[in-house]
Amino acid sequence: MTDTEPTVPAHPDAGRAPRRHRGWIAVLVLAAGYVLDQLTKRWVETTMTEGQVIDVLPPLLRWHFIRNPGAAFSIGEEHTWVFTIIQASVAVFVVVLLFRVRSTVWALALGGLLGGVLGNLTDRLLRPPGFGVGHVVDFIALPNFAIFNIADSLIVCSMIGIVLLMFTGRRIDGTRETGQAARPAAAGEDHD
Repeated sequence: MTDTEPTVPAHPDAGRAPRRHRGWIAVLVLAAGYVLDQLTKRWVETTMTEGQVIDVLPPLLRWHFIRNPGAAFSIGEEHTWVFTIIQASVAVFVVVLLFRVRSTVWALALGGLLGGVLGNLTDRLLRPPGFGVGHVVDFIALPNFAIFNIADSLIVCSMIGIVLLMFTGRRIDGTRETGQAARPAAAGEDHD
């Protein structure tokens, strides 16, 4: 190569993990969260009776087995089917977003969100009293707070992460907002 030949600039993704690796990160977080949620719910159903309370770290933490037809704090108990539709819609939306993800932290957040949504959606679809209106198994009880489960924790933590990502200008495509415009990540620079 001579000094007069033009140089080709490096591709913005040079030196970064391929998109498919970020997809696998999301799948691993999703799978781990979903399995942990379903195993803990199964454990509660087989070792406790509904309504039973077990002190774990009194007075801060106890297991309290309930079946929740509604949302947090048992809101909307008469409209369980609405939560099924909302959760199914959110799951589809997150799957679509995962095809665009080019950021490791976004992959983690979306994988956690999808794992939590699918965990509670499984309860809505497959648990009594029937398909689409099943009651969610909740068992983690903190003082003066709702009783929740692993899926709920995943959803809340993931949504906090997503809000922080948006607040700090990190976009799902791997770019970051600056003062007025977004700029692609420079070669080898990882904003994740």
